[in-house]
Amino acid sequence: MRLIVFGGTTEGRLLSCEMARLGAAVTVCVATEYGKEEQGEQPGVEVRAGRLDGEQMRAAVAGADLCVDATHPYAAEASRNIRSACEQAGVRRLRLLREQSQLPAGAAVFPTAGDAAAWLKDTKGNILLATGAKELGVFADLGGERLYPRVLPLASSLDACAAAGVPRSNIVALQGPFSQELNEALIRQFRIRFLVTKDGGQAGGFQEKADAAAATGIQLVLIRRPEDSGMNYDTVLRQCREMMACG
Repeated sequence: MRLIVFGGTTEGRLLSCEMARLGAAVTVCVATEYGKEEQGEQPGVEVRAGRLDGEQMRAAVAGADLCVDATHPYAAEASRNIRSACEQAGVRRLRLLREQSQLPAGAAVFPTAGDAAAWLKDTKGNILLATGAKELGVFADLGGERLYPRVLPLASSLDACAAAGVPRSNIVALQGPFSQELNEALIRQFRIRFLVTKDGGQAGGFQEKADAAAATGIQLVLIRRPEDSGMNYDTVLRQCREMMACG
């Protein structure tokens, strides 16, 4: 069985390693070298790093028995492109989608990062941004001094912070997920009033962030997930195993 996994998530790494262990020839496509590093090396797993356009995606999935889209829940454009590539190549696709979290009462929920930033413009107080470096530009107009972005410890993340006018002393460059205790410590250290995040589910440490916001009495600001449908890890793994058993 030839399996293509579009990964970069915990679930994608687990699935690719398990299917390789069962004897599948697995190719994992990730967007960045960081994603390739996180994937690691595993017998039977080939890892390709780099963002793909539509034609490159079609070429990647061509001839595969199955494609699993295990990209992040907020990677809506990538997911649409994967679906289109599979349809054009005639390859079956499964969407591995982590379950949504139970949203806490009192959370300020917005459909996009831009909507959240517009709402925050009429507020005062420091903001802990746990949305990733790619969203930083959307919040730049709030003033870099208010922003405390938590980003991956990569040069590209620091460049994004600089472009948004964030002082170096405000940057938290760490790799998560983080415990509730660490979240609370950061909130207190930087006198945070607003915690902006996405619903990254259990793997993304969402509950720990929500609990920390509640424990410290600050406002949780949530960017809602894009509309999507898929299956959880156990269901996708079972269907992959069934395909292998059928030869």
